[in-house]
Amino acid sequence: MPMNVPELEELLRQSFPDAKIEVQGEDGVHMSAMVIDESFRGLNRVQQQRAVYAALKGKMDGATGELHALALTTKAPG
Repeated sequence: MPMNVPELEELLRQSFPDAKIEVQGEDGVHMSAMVIDESFRGLNRVQQQRAVYAALKGKMDGATGELHALALTTKAPG
C-alpha cells in the first residue's frame, strides 16, 4: 500500500521532532523530503541520509516496500 505525504511526514517527525520537514509527492511511491535538523550538525551527507532512512523503519525495504523512491535533502539549520 503506497504511503501518503502526511504518513511520511509523521514517520519522520517521530525521529526528528524539532526538524523543519517538507514532504512532496502525489503518487505515494515516488516522493521527496527535505529534513533540516540540528542533529545533522557535524555529520556528512551520507550520515545524515542514513539517519533519515533509519527513521523510515523499513518502509523502503525491498520490492514490496511502501515507498519506492525518495529524493532526499538533509542539512543542519543555517
